[in-house]
Amino acid sequence: MSERTKFGLVGKNISYSFSKGYFLKKFEDLKLLNLSYRNFDIPEIEEFPFLIYHKEEEFRGFNVTIPYKQSIMRYLSEIDNDAKKIGAVNTIKINDDNELIGYNTDIYGFENSLLPLLKPHHRNALILGTGGASKAIAFVLDKLNIEYQFVSRTKSGQTISYADLTQEVIESHQLIINCTPLGTHPKIESCPEIPYQFLTEHHFLYDLIYNPSETTFLKNGLKKGAIIKNGLEMLELQAEKSWEIWST
Repeated sequence: MSERTKFGLVGKNISYSFSKGYFLKKFEDLKLLNLSYRNFDIPEIEEFPFLIYHKEEEFRGFNVTIPYKQSIMRYLSEIDNDAKKIGAVNTIKINDDNELIGYNTDIYGFENSLLPLLKPHHRNALILGTGGASKAIAFVLDKLNIEYQFVSRTKSGQTISYADLTQEVIESHQLIINCTPLGTHPKIESCPEIPYQFLTEHHFLYDLIYNPSETTFLKNGLKKGAIIKNGLEMLELQAEKSWEIWST
């Protein structure tokens, strides 16, 4: 295993983040007390190179979160094929030659947290949001042969707007995945503007948000008898996959 001891999370406004606490506890449980994990909260992605300037040999890896999963790719030496196809990176490994290699472990986390609750009729999905996380979600749905439609505030190309979400669209898309930050603590009252009145017990609402554990989006689904799932297990699974990458 590498002698490098530093890890971190790169993002913006990430004081709330799950990753730091998760990995510090993991290091403690594994008695790897020489390892450290820090939040690198940067206002612009252009500051990323300065984090590791003259310190590359100390860092072993980073997690990457909103809003930098796509823009960070320009600073990487190599990108894993799946991450390249998705166009988003959330895990970086720094090897002994100080090369930064990008991966996407959101794929693993999402797929393995989704499958246990997925029903045969969940064959059409709406993906709310078009950011870096939504690309990984679409990748998994492609793999599972689930048709999907992106939804955003603005209609463009292959993306429809929230105004296009008619009763017919909601009824024919029984898997709905929130990839937007709407509803994240502390603004827990907000939620994507979909017509919740058309949801049924046949719907499955999945929210990538984990804080709060039950967002307004999920609560609205629960009221209609829908299956609901938050993003905590996905985060835990993707974190374990990150550790596996860093440890090999």
